[in-house]
Amino acid sequence: MPHILIVEDETIIRSALRRLLERNQYQVSEAGSVQEAQERFSIATFDLIVSDLRLPGAPGTELIKLGQGTPVLIMTSYASLRSAVDSMKMGAVDYIAKPFDHDEMLQAVARILRDRPSAPAAAPATEPRSNGKAAAAEKGSNASANGEIGIIGSCPPMQDMYSKIRKVAPTDSNVLIQGESGTGKELVARALHNLSRRAKAPMISVNCAAIPETLIESELFGHEKGAFTGASAGRAGLVEAADGGTLFLDEIGELPLEAQARLLRVLQEGEIRRVGSVQSQKVDVRLIAATHRDLKNLAKAGQFREDLYYRLHVIALKLPALRERGSDVNEIASAFLARQSARIGRDDLHFSADAEQAIRHYSWPGNVRELENAVERAVILSESAEISADLLGIDIELGDLEDDDLLDNALGGASAGNASHEPTEDLSLEDYFQHFVLEHQDHMTETELARKLGVSRKCLWERRQRLGIPRRKSNATSE
Repeated sequence: MPHILIVEDETIIRSALRRLLERNQYQVSEAGSVQEAQERFSIATFDLIVSDLRLPGAPGTELIKLGQGTPVLIMTSYASLRSAVDSMKMGAVDYIAKPFDHDEMLQAVARILRDRPSAPAAAPATEPRSNGKAAAAEKGSNASANGEIGIIGSCPPMQDMYSKIRKVAPTDSNVLIQGESGTGKELVARALHNLSRRAKAPMISVNCAAIPETLIESELFGHEKGAFTGASAGRAGLVEAADGGTLFLDEIGELPLEAQARLLRVLQEGEIRRVGSVQSQKVDVRLIAATHRDLKNLAKAGQFREDLYYRLHVIALKLPALRERGSDVNEIASAFLARQSARIGRDDLHFSADAEQAIRHYSWPGNVRELENAVERAVILSESAEISADLLGIDIELGDLEDDDLLDNALGGASAGNASHEPTEDLSLEDYFQHFVLEHQDHMTETELARKLGVSRKCLWERRQRLGIPRRKSNATSE
């Protein structure tokens, strides 16, 4: 059983993370600071160290040296994301931005332990989706996909996808991954990186929709000291951090036009210029972009640079929606069931005949994320070994569900209990979301709205787009 050390000064976060890892068959020790960890443990004996970046006394990066080769996963708030990238240059194996969801953390832990040369060959079978996004379902014991790609499914569209991934991965060509939300675009990007000659270099993932427009250029391209108010020191951007590796830009359709012009220069000239600088510097970056939007139509409407579109469109990969994947949906559902069963220590759970039929014929508008949520919910609510179609809840309007916390809130969960108005029983999830946002957006920032709803900023943004709820100008300005 892998032994993990958590170093985090906030007791609530440390305890919650410990419970999460212990539920998933990891042995866990904890400390509130680097000094406490040194006094209590032999740090180099752990299989993995998960540490906050900012700690009382020495920073979490001190554990990189003290671990003597033990991989260190750095946790950081988004505001200090670039510091986390700097920590990777110091030897951290990866970083994860707060707030993270459970699956995001488990994915990172399982991947690091799996890739560590001295780690046991078999990592826990609870390896979930990546970066809180919907995954196409990673390779499991019953997976029919090829191991080096790690995606479950054998339908003709996915077999064609695997073939293209193998052909494209060894090249340095730009790739545009298209597909609906929840189809697993980041998982395809990860496969392209892992099968490329850049696999040992970093893959930097950036969600263009999650970064405020006023900060996107600085985050991507870096800035010089004094470039803007608050820029007390020069910082490298995420493009520079990906030098020699892969830059994955998710939801690239949301990138502002000014940032698009800078990105075009990276693709055309292979160089970047930090905000506030007159000097350019060379970078060697392979770009993979993803979007659920029609970039060609956006370009025609003047909302996306046409020259950038054609630069990105060298290789286009289209991920099929789950409803187009035939029997793959049952195979993926079985993998999720096995994962959830392992989490709660049961091995007798199985789908009833009506549940398997419902899974096969439901349209799954939320794609794999919706399927994963439905299976997890059914496992939690199941009182017998057989999971029925009713427990899956797919006969009700859950098509746009992308976050379990939103469901909890709509049913009167803990997060919604802090809101000023409880939803009534006849209020659908979408009605509740729209009502809450419209009522509170005049006096709340996007971050506050997302926190009250129990979802991520990206999830909040996606639902705004889907439901046609524009952001208030005052709200956007305050961000």
